[in-house]
Amino acid sequence: MDWDNVAAEDVIEALREVEWSTPPRSLGEFFSRFAFPRSFSKWKSRLKCNLYYYRTNYFILVIFVLGLALITRPLAIVGTAFTALSIAFLNDSFAATFNEKFIRTIRLFSPHMAAKMRPPHMPVIRGRSAARKTVYVCGKPRWVFVVIFLTASLVMWFSSCGLLWVLYAFLTSLFVVIVHASVRTPNLKARLNTFREEFRAVWRNYSEL
Repeated sequence: MDWDNVAAEDVIEALREVEWSTPPRSLGEFFSRFAFPRSFSKWKSRLKCNLYYYRTNYFILVIFVLGLALITRPLAIVGTAFTALSIAFLNDSFAATFNEKFIRTIRLFSPHMAAKMRPPHMPVIRGRSAARKTVYVCGKPRWVFVVIFLTASLVMWFSSCGLLWVLYAFLTSLFVVIVHASVRTPNLKARLNTFREEFRAVWRNYSEL
């Protein structure tokens, strides 16, 4: 896969739609084979490749750095957990899996309430281009839960330690991620994995025709 031809918007879209349930890469693989890129184009290609391939590791790394910086502030740690949950809701597979498991748990206690949490049925119209599917969580669009958890996290951060310290810790974690993604050389497994996912995407689009 030629990452030079992949735009940043495409990487963000792929991260939103990709399956995040896969376990993170091993520490031995994550902290091995570092080298500086030879050119600016090589750096951009490596950055996009590593951000996609090590996405779970970077997500855990950001949460770890935030938790380490806020270890003496319990409310801020809860706010960090809420932020992580709101970011996770932006991923399609996580939101759908969370919705199904939560409704399944509610059904054990109240089947009537669980039925109300089902997403509305969207009619399929032939002859029209497929619009972007709206992801629902507990019967509501997922952006509702994203806003709720982000608001709760901001309140907890502001009441515990101030938003400036949280911003500093978050920027530090992003800096660590960018540095690692810039100097970690893409291995053969990463290239083969991107080829395999590219083939699956093409096959999926072909089967929908």
